[in-house]
Amino acid sequence: MKKIILSIFAMSLFIVSCSEDNDDNISTEPLGAYEDGIIVSGEGDPSSISFISEDLMSSENEIYFNVNNEATDVYLQSIGFDEDKAYIVADAGTITVVNRYTFEKLATISTGLTTPRYIAFEDNTAYVSDWGDPFDATDDYVAVIDLTSNTVISTISVSEGPEQVLEASDKLYVSHKGGYGLNNVISVINIADSAVETITVNDVPDEMFIDESGDLLVLSSGADQSWLTPPVETEAAITRIDLSDNSIISNLEFPTGEHPSLMAYEDGTAYYILNNEVYGLTDNATSLPISSLFGITTANAYGLSVDDNQLFVTDANASFSGNSTLLVYDLVSGTEMNTFSVGVLASKIYFN
Repeated sequence: MKKIILSIFAMSLFIVSCSEDNDDNISTEPLGAYEDGIIVSGEGDPSSISFISEDLMSSENEIYFNVNNEATDVYLQSIGFDEDKAYIVADAGTITVVNRYTFEKLATISTGLTTPRYIAFEDNTAYVSDWGDPFDATDDYVAVIDLTSNTVISTISVSEGPEQVLEASDKLYVSHKGGYGLNNVISVINIADSAVETITVNDVPDEMFIDESGDLLVLSSGADQSWLTPPVETEAAITRIDLSDNSIISNLEFPTGEHPSLMAYEDGTAYYILNNEVYGLTDNATSLPISSLFGITTANAYGLSVDDNQLFVTDANASFSGNSTLLVYDLVSGTEMNTFSVGVLASKIYFN
């Protein structure tokens, strides 16, 4: 009987110990089918969103349609992620709010938007670049959205053709490609009072990143309008800006005729594509690299991102029609690891 009682007592201690261990562990249940993977947005027509699993073993196209039985709005421009939500920005004039892990539709924002492009977040507020009427160079703005009510509560007038929006230290940094025209400024917006300053860079600035030193890195692709009479062409450049005083630290210009339009950043290196060659510019570089890291095989490189020593690039194919291809390369060896069929004109790559 003593042995039986001791055995029961020991077993009860084991069960209590296991229960306490489980209480200490955070639940590992998945948040949704699209957690821990790669999201690729396609501009269309038709627009769509694709998902690739983190292990690159599976993929699914049209995930928004598959969940909601409706298509995303036309001309899907970008997606922004905030907490457990994703904001799908279509420059037809809408932002669709979904759960970022299930892609179940939660809300739609359209009133107060005209031609929205990109979105950034600060506290419970979103900031959306908007071209207004693309044929009017004077009505461009940044829309301020209350995320509790999903309504536009104010607008901030900015220069023509606002694109990427970054938030840092209570300021917004907005690149201006120029919409249907040309522009060459970065707007700096003080969130507290909506005051706007501008920094002049080379023509057609778009891609922007905050580097590891806290400086702003901007890729300007330069003007390339050979169809005009006379032709218009200006130099592309990668500009590094000190955000403490908005001064230019360096401005590395490309030779005439070279117009890179894609840039990604990770761990102190900016990666860009030129003539199907991938180049890496380190934070401490004083000149553009002479040699590429490796070559890629695309007809029209249309989107670029890097993560965990992997480079992801979308190929819009030669005709800019039909499904695009997502190619995955090992950044160290330059080896092509995998390819996936994704949406039409796939241009943005995110890591969910």
